[in-house]
Amino acid sequence: MIDIHCHILPGVDDGPAHFENTLEMIYQAMEDGITDIIATPHHRNRHYVNPMDEVLQHVQKLNGLLKERELPVTIHPGQEVRLYGELLEDFRNGDILSLGGQHSYILIELPTSQVPAYTERIVYEMLVEGLLPIIAHPERNSAIVESPDKLFQLINQGATSQVTAASVAGDFGKKLQRFSFELLENSLAHFVASDAHDIKNRGFALNRAVQTLHSTYGNDFQVMENARCVLYGEQLSLRQPTPLQSKGFWAKLLNRS
Repeated sequence: MIDIHCHILPGVDDGPAHFENTLEMIYQAMEDGITDIIATPHHRNRHYVNPMDEVLQHVQKLNGLLKERELPVTIHPGQEVRLYGELLEDFRNGDILSLGGQHSYILIELPTSQVPAYTERIVYEMLVEGLLPIIAHPERNSAIVESPDKLFQLINQGATSQVTAASVAGDFGKKLQRFSFELLENSLAHFVASDAHDIKNRGFALNRAVQTLHSTYGNDFQVMENARCVLYGEQLSLRQPTPLQSKGFWAKLLNRS
């Protein structure tokens, strides 16, 4: 399996502090059936800055250490970029990495409690530039939870999104799991990734998420095929998104509990 969102690089953000912690995560990823991990350290989120050149150096070093230990996992470069006004300009200046480092998919993060007013403009500018934004963990954005139409507008515009494996597996509770299901069912989410930071509190859970989708729906909404397309720069095959109703959404969740 391919994990397109993971904080695996040591000492660069709120992921593993040391290589030994990274190594523990690698072993957990192997147990989960993961062969390829796109390293996505936080970038420009007011706490961490991880420009392209530094990420490439860290990835090269980590791959060298994994090769020495003959571990069958390959790390690929990327970033989780907090949305900001100069994002496209910084991409042109060589500061922003696409997922995998060679193609057009870029993982963007929204503030946890809002969808900024300029989001649609930046998404539009990225699409015009030939870039495809992937919105990270929309199911954990309180503004989107309260008003799913905010996400629909972005997806309908041409963006994609990625829900967290632990959300799909139910580790964050039934309500968040059901909302993740709703996003996948309505083609408002297209990827499942770990967003792993450690092995205890924020581990991988990717295999459990895929198995949960198989057991619930009989398929996994092509989330692993979509991840492969990202890594190799291939075009996604996407369904037309359909909106979720904002009114009474939480009441519906409670009624289904």
